[in-house]
Amino acid sequence: MLHDVFDMRFDEVGQIMGRTESATRQLASRARRRVRGAPRPDPDLGVQRRAVSAFLAAARNGDFEALLEVLAPDVVVRFDLGPDREPRPTLTGARTVAANVLQTAPRFIGYARPAIVNGAAGLLFGTRKAPIAVIGFTVSGGRTAELDLVSDPAKLRHLAVQH
Repeated sequence: MLHDVFDMRFDEVGQIMGRTESATRQLASRARRRVRGAPRPDPDLGVQRRAVSAFLAAARNGDFEALLEVLAPDVVVRFDLGPDREPRPTLTGARTVAANVLQTAPRFIGYARPAIVNGAAGLLFGTRKAPIAVIGFTVSGGRTAELDLVSDPAKLRHLAVQH
């Protein structure tokens, strides 16, 4: 609320809460999802990793039907490309998302590696010390309910990424 309503910076909110800026961003993201009635993320990291691995395999193999199996019917994809890039609209629906993945995957999917992004399973493009982009996954009921692609260099510096 301090960030969204009172326009405080995340680092300021983090100081008040005794948390890092990255942790504060994650808390804000979770709070927004709850307010919007977003799907509840599966807390089991093993379930999350399996969903990400299935997504990655389907994307690498160009398998539309396999993508549909791992995506929730109402999956949402958001893009945060940074202030210097043209904004991309949010994508919704398994068929739309699967088609977009298969259209863009051949150029990028070879660079993707499974990683833990802000405490949840995701994909890393580049290295942990020099990420080019990350995709954060929200897995609910064993299927991918949300994908958040971040390639904004300013935001990538503040993400917690582990292998």
